[in-house]
Amino acid sequence: MVLQNPSNEIRITRIYDAPVKTVWDAWTDPAQVAQWWGPRGFTLTTHSKELRPGGIWHYTMHGPDGTDYPNKTLYYEVEDCERLVYDHGGYDERKPLFRVTVEFSELDGKTKMEMTMTLPTAEQAEATRKFIKAAGGNATWDRLAEFLDEKGNGRNIFVINRSFEATVDQLFEMWTDAAHLAKWLPPVGFGMVFLRSDIREGGNCFYRMSNPAGVTLHAQHEYLEVTKPSRIVFIQRFCDEHEQLAHHPALPVFPDAMQLTVALIAECERWTRVTLTTEPFGDVSPEQAAAFTNLRGSMTQGWSSSFDKLETITIEHATVV
Repeated sequence: MVLQNPSNEIRITRIYDAPVKTVWDAWTDPAQVAQWWGPRGFTLTTHSKELRPGGIWHYTMHGPDGTDYPNKTLYYEVEDCERLVYDHGGYDERKPLFRVTVEFSELDGKTKMEMTMTLPTAEQAEATRKFIKAAGGNATWDRLAEFLDEKGNGRNIFVINRSFEATVDQLFEMWTDAAHLAKWLPPVGFGMVFLRSDIREGGNCFYRMSNPAGVTLHAQHEYLEVTKPSRIVFIQRFCDEHEQLAHHPALPVFPDAMQLTVALIAECERWTRVTLTTEPFGDVSPEQAAAFTNLRGSMTQGWSSSFDKLETITIEHATVV
């Protein structure tokens, strides 16, 4: 959750399907944190780490373009499995960018992570919020969910979150009304037409997407669960115009079907967080599983573009209301 407010704080809340100790270790063990820290495409090298008040975590983030980003995190508070307080974004030649407080708590066998980033002014907080979004920094917490799920459950999943200025009921309608879906779901540059629409538990849809360059795609949705207003689960399959199973033309090796789970959670008044989890469905070969994993970055870009359109629609709707 990212609260959009005029304060000098940026707040993020996530619920992870793992015990607190497991999430804590993923945060504090250099070998584990290297598997998920940073935007997609980034890697991390830890040079040294002293996990104690006054200790320093010295590491370098490596961007996909080869750029190195040195960091020296100074810890102020370290309460085992409960709380971390540290300065972020600084190194020898630069002061820290902001103070971070992370709290971990047990929630029905899962872990609630509450993070607060505190900046000197509200203006700097807003600028940082925009920078994090543009740089893909929010994917860090999605990557953590993927890492924890693979470690704990052996699943190969893709996760993406986005907060929208809309109620849960409004977001549910955007996901379950074909007229709304056609406006924001297709990739940028594509139009979408539903050839059959039956969005309900046990229902299914058949649609066509095409662009001016002549690329045409067909796909089906098979709805396993539609629980108003908080949860939708469906199977997506690419097919031809006769609804026979087919591959995406740009993805000759990829799972034949994927299960998508959409969770809608009210964060505060008129704000809702969408958590989308995607995983291969049915029989999946090692090559298909590897292709799915390797395309997480592209999936982030694709869903981010769709969510940008959804964000515009919800803002317009809020203005009209």
